[in-house]
Amino acid sequence: MSRPKHPNKDIEIAVKYAEVNGWRYKKSGKSAHAWGRLLCVLENREGCSMAVWSTPRNPVKHAQQIKRKVDQCIHDGGLDE
Repeated sequence: MSRPKHPNKDIEIAVKYAEVNGWRYKKSGKSAHAWGRLLCVLENREGCSMAVWSTPRNPVKHAQQIKRKVDQCIHDGGLDE
């Protein structure tokens, strides 16, 4: 099952960047204001995650935050080795 496309092009590019780096999309709950969550390769509570907002005040800045979070994740699962 594929994930929904984010309505903002900058954020969609950042989400694709996260996916290329091993992160995965998780749908938000019914009452959530977030579009979804991104979860790193570590599949437990200690793994990195980030909420992706539907309509952030500054979409370009939010996209940069997503990329920065992905780049700073220490749980690469040995992808660089």
